[in-house]
Amino acid sequence: MKIVAISGSPSRQSKTARLIDHAAARLAAQDIETQRFSVYDFAAEELLYGNFAADSVKAFQQVIARADGVLIATPVYKAAYAGALKVLLDLIPEGGLAGKPVLPLVSGGSPGHLLAVEYTLKPVLASLKASEIHQGVFAVEQQIAVSPQGQATLADELRQRLDEAVDDLAVLLRPAARLAAPRGHDFISRTISL
Repeated sequence: MKIVAISGSPSRQSKTARLIDHAAARLAAQDIETQRFSVYDFAAEELLYGNFAADSVKAFQQVIARADGVLIATPVYKAAYAGALKVLLDLIPEGGLAGKPVLPLVSGGSPGHLLAVEYTLKPVLASLKASEIHQGVFAVEQQIAVSPQGQATLADELRQRLDEAVDDLAVLLRPAARLAAPRGHDFISRTISL
């Protein structure tokens, strides 16, 4: 099985990327491969003009089409997801997430950005026809510590929520779970505590 992780961070070494790192490691332990994409995988002109004819864009679309599920990771700026994520989502054709469960991973400077997941990100994912959209995991940046050597440490509470969300996603990737899951609804409702 394969997951596609789409990083909306404009930084290669962001705290948002650390959430993907942790999720990918947990998925790998369950024999689920994660393939990552970010704005750095495309020429600026391809993103700026939404060039669907570009080879890199076609390859991205094919990987999305074959994926069993999707991780969407973004920092929150000014109560909305990052513009870098927007240009990547614009490369996905209409209905391109149909039949795929999606787990949003979001980081922000304060808990005040928590509702950005609900009010700005989920409507876009729904418009791409994601079959199930997880409530998501919101991390306050202080919950992600990065050492001078680049090693990330997640706060215990964040790590627990992220592990549970990733495990929920892994269960949904199993064919029997996909057949049984109701379509068009959040597949998990879990209170987020900060």
